[in-house]
Amino acid sequence: MKKNKYFKYIVIIGIVLLFSFVFCGIYVNDYYHADMEAISVFKSDDLVSKEILDDNIIVYSVDDSTTGFIFYPGGKVEYTSYEPLMISLAEKGITCVLIEMPFNLAVFNINAADGIQEQFPEINNWYIGGHSLGGSMAAVYLKDNITSFNGLILLASYSTADLSDTELDVISIYGSEDNILNMNKYDKNKNNLPKSFSESIIDGGCHAYFGMYGAQDGDGTPTISNKEQILKTTEHILNFIF
Repeated sequence: MKKNKYFKYIVIIGIVLLFSFVFCGIYVNDYYHADMEAISVFKSDDLVSKEILDDNIIVYSVDDSTTGFIFYPGGKVEYTSYEPLMISLAEKGITCVLIEMPFNLAVFNINAADGIQEQFPEINNWYIGGHSLGGSMAAVYLKDNITSFNGLILLASYSTADLSDTELDVISIYGSEDNILNMNKYDKNKNNLPKSFSESIIDGGCHAYFGMYGAQDGDGTPTISNKEQILKTTEHILNFIF
């Protein structure tokens, strides 16, 4: 009887594990894909170069750039969705480093920025940030690497890491029609930012339009185009950095 009982338990545990693996597989493979058609229409400056490093890291840059920005993509969003924003910033002299995350979730590689700065000795000023979950994970990384960066750029995101006693420059940008960003958590976590942090709200902008991956479930209805939001975001970041 005991053998039958143990066998029954083993079968039940095996079934639970099987369903768990299947569920995890479905979850990590269910993500927002880059809208390549929309991205291809986005006009870029011919002076912007594109280089692919190890781990599929993409760097967008122009000659004589001295400012760098390491970008963590939003959760369950294909990282190339942010290429238009990276190009737009690179055109204005910011070397942008776009990180690919395991399973499109920055939480699985918070330290993805390790070793990047050393590859660009010509860059004097470094910023890190990202969109949504990516921004939050970038803030966690920054907490342990404060002396290596000038500041943090949050797009529809917030910092759960306490950076309030630092001298970092921080900007938080989100759209007025964003229905994904949890504003209760956003307001609560403002205390984790330096008191001098800047906040910019893009009128008519939504959660998804920082990248180009189509509409996001649960998001609000934007009243501006995807391209307009990216260009407005670029403007806010440039004013913040320069």
